[in-house]
Amino acid sequence: MAAAAPSRPYDVLLAEDDPGDAMLVAEAFLARGLGQTLHTVGDGVEALKYLRDPAHRRPDLIILDLNMPRMDGREALAAIKADPALRGIPVVVLTTSDAPSDVASSYDLHANAYVCKPQDLDAFLRAVQSIDDFYLDLVRLAGH
Repeated sequence: MAAAAPSRPYDVLLAEDDPGDAMLVAEAFLARGLGQTLHTVGDGVEALKYLRDPAHRRPDLIILDLNMPRMDGREALAAIKADPALRGIPVVVLTTSDAPSDVASSYDLHANAYVCKPQDLDAFLRAVQSIDDFYLDLVRLAGH
């Protein structure tokens, strides 16, 4: 079943240090052709810089890897959710870790969802497209 086109284009910020995973996420969004704009940064420092830059439109969704250099996803998530200007943006953690402590700590830091990256290529693409379907087609986001 194909997703319906959203009522307006939307922006997604991807914080992912693995170029292969970033490419797969981009491919999953591109395959949808629903007007998404994906901005990719390589770590939490770059994510916060992007989010706080008034020249950038506020993203509708942030997809965040946990294990990144300089500032990891946990630190970035904590900073995003502590900032009144950013905390309303949904954050989906998309990571290889299925450790119960990582899941629990992400939700403690107010992640909106936690998704383990599937190892299978098709399953990975379906997981990203499911995030897309849920957050950008089904859920009503603040300010929209």
